[in-house]
Amino acid sequence: MSVIAPVFSFGLNGYAGSGLALQDKAEKRLMQITIGIDISKETLDAYRFPDNHHIQVANGRAGHKSLVRWIGKQNESLVVFEATGAYHRNLEAALAANGTAFAKVNPRQARRFAEATGRLAKTDRVDAIMLAKMGAILGLKAHEPRTEALHILRELITARRALMKDKVAAKTRLQTTRQTLLKNQINARLKQIKIQIQQVDAAITEKVAQDEVLSNKLDILTSIPGIAETTAFSMLIEMPELGTLEGKQAASLAGLAPMSRQSGKWQGKERIKGGRAFLRRAIYMPALVATRYNPGLKAKYDQLIRAGKSGKVALTAIMRKLVVMANALLRDGRTWSELRP
Repeated sequence: MSVIAPVFSFGLNGYAGSGLALQDKAEKRLMQITIGIDISKETLDAYRFPDNHHIQVANGRAGHKSLVRWIGKQNESLVVFEATGAYHRNLEAALAANGTAFAKVNPRQARRFAEATGRLAKTDRVDAIMLAKMGAILGLKAHEPRTEALHILRELITARRALMKDKVAAKTRLQTTRQTLLKNQINARLKQIKIQIQQVDAAITEKVAQDEVLSNKLDILTSIPGIAETTAFSMLIEMPELGTLEGKQAASLAGLAPMSRQSGKWQGKERIKGGRAFLRRAIYMPALVATRYNPGLKAKYDQLIRAGKSGKVALTAIMRKLVVMANALLRDGRTWSELRP
């Protein structure tokens, strides 16, 4: 028997059947064309697996056109690249317009894959090679391209977070400074930040209102006790997949699924890990509010406390339930009600 199946079996989670069937699936997967693209501010390095072709183009409109022509209309190909914020946005739009399937991966996950294969060097070309092989070996699934509205909203909410950080930093400085001049400047800055936050909030509200799908989703999310508009915006932007997932998938994507830790007879405490940290931070306070004003979640929280769980563990469970609930309501297209939460 070929050794392909046992070597790459770690990337075939969820497949069952005989060893021969597993081998066939592995071989078919490795025959798929995967293209790794390393993204930098100035250039894009692309590597095609398994034929080992390489190309470098400028990270701009002309470069994107050249890259799309090089990729061609290949229905069986998958492009893999790291999420790099503003630098990958236009590339993503070009790939979507060409009908090319793509997968965005976490940079830390990509780096760990490279290290697991023994590749410690880090260059643009090596990174592109590793991304291509990662897509082939792990059988990454294609992601749905984000709409232009979601890209704009992501930029707006990122700016809002930066303003909130500025606000906290300014308030901290105000508490420690003794100079009247500096106090006046800080107070003026705080007033400016307040106005800018209001402007960004208005822009987000207007953008969501212009999109019927997002507007309907907003109504559903804000019907859940404890979730206000600001939190609902974060959930829609940070996790646009909500409403299309299974409950466990939603919890895992948010980083709220407990991870088992066991080796032999040793059993460690389960901990949450990974996922989308911004989303977790966004629903922390809503979960806290829900433990007081959402009847079902309050009962669950009290039950966990009576069972001896710490407040932190119990609150994390409520955060997880909020995400799962939001996913279910969006999937069913209905608002929350006390009789049918």
